[in-house]
Amino acid sequence: MSFFRYLRSFLPVLAVLAALPAAAQQQPFTPEQKAALQGLVREILVNNPEILVEAMNALEIKQQEAQENASRAAIAANRKEIFEDGHSYVAGNPKGDVTIVEFFDYRCGYCKQVHPSLQTLLKEDGKIRLVLKELPVLGPDSVVASRAAIAALEQEKGAKYFAFHNAMMGFRGQLSETEVFRMAGAAGLDTRKLKADMANPKVEQVLRANLALAQKLGVQGTPGFVIGDMLIPGAISLDSMRQLVRQARG
Repeated sequence: MSFFRYLRSFLPVLAVLAALPAAAQQQPFTPEQKAALQGLVREILVNNPEILVEAMNALEIKQQEAQENASRAAIAANRKEIFEDGHSYVAGNPKGDVTIVEFFDYRCGYCKQVHPSLQTLLKEDGKIRLVLKELPVLGPDSVVASRAAIAALEQEKGAKYFAFHNAMMGFRGQLSETEVFRMAGAAGLDTRKLKADMANPKVEQVLRANLALAQKLGVQGTPGFVIGDMLIPGAISLDSMRQLVRQARG
């Protein structure tokens, strides 16, 4: 039975209250009236506890809608920083008709879980533009890996970045500094130059900018995605990605 049907149980009480003169309505309830109302409410809830479930579900939907509206407003207000910041690596088709923005951490298990789906999507859909934003939130090793990835953009105009990125995303062991530089070398990067470039203040500026943007958008963990005008938190399936891309295309 619906919440509105249960609400009818209150109608006699509401009718009595509505019939009272305005002056009377301004007076506080007597102890007897309060007890009667509390008893009525308790009786209805005890006999029909599903009302609470319906109310909580309605509240959850309302909160979700409010969050989605806030996210859309934040995306609209920060479009340049999200999609065209000038420092994030762009994979896929730079001129694609749909952009996916990913906030990620190289030590994040969920980021690693969703990575193959992103790769599949890029291969099967030649009109996807993928913007990668390092957001190291899982400790010092995450920061080292992100710094190395950002510094990799300084070599050969970023030509080795994506191979390095994919290697770290595919790595399943302890992502130590030693492993980061090993993978950097395997990707064809000059590790001596990489170490020097990691100390460049520009790298710290990029990390701070990514963090500030994530906070503006309400990204509370990794991975976090922006697809079209929607913020999608957490790992999502390949089918969900496809559906979100279709929605973004209209």
